[in-house]
Amino acid sequence: MVRRQQAADRALRLKLRSPGHPKFQRPVEVAFWVEIAKGLLPIEASAVVGVSPPVGQRWFHNAGGMPPFDLKFQHSGRYLSFAEREEIALFRVQGKGVREIARALSRDPGTISRELRRNVAVRSGSSGYRASVAQWKADRAARRPKVAKLVANPHLHAYVL
Repeated sequence: MVRRQQAADRALRLKLRSPGHPKFQRPVEVAFWVEIAKGLLPIEASAVVGVSPPVGQRWFHNAGGMPPFDLKFQHSGRYLSFAEREEIALFRVQGKGVREIARALSRDPGTISRELRRNVAVRSGSSGYRASVAQWKADRAARRPKVAKLVANPHLHAYVL
């Protein structure tokens, strides 16, 4: 009886889209564009930084041959990095509390708590935190351009008018 109920529950859930291959970290992309700026071809630059030639070609093509970000820009530290998310996952497996993790990473406990609450994988049967999934979700949420709230919400648009 329990198995039938579990199967019925699963039938009602929407399928999650696979995150696919984990994205290359920003320093790898920056190194690729630095090599392009030196005058290398995309195939040569991808070999230097250690990504496959099709990935390098795709980055170059999708960006129109220009770096999609400022190469001199340093990470502000405002958002959690992938390395910090991995640390959170390791501390969580070790059974450390939110405040202890926050002290170790020099972050606010609210940031750690919010990160754990938003990115717990409950659909896979476990309630574990996965850094790669959390990074994928953060990257998706940060995509630009975003649809304006007034365009997406007709009630809000009518209220403002």
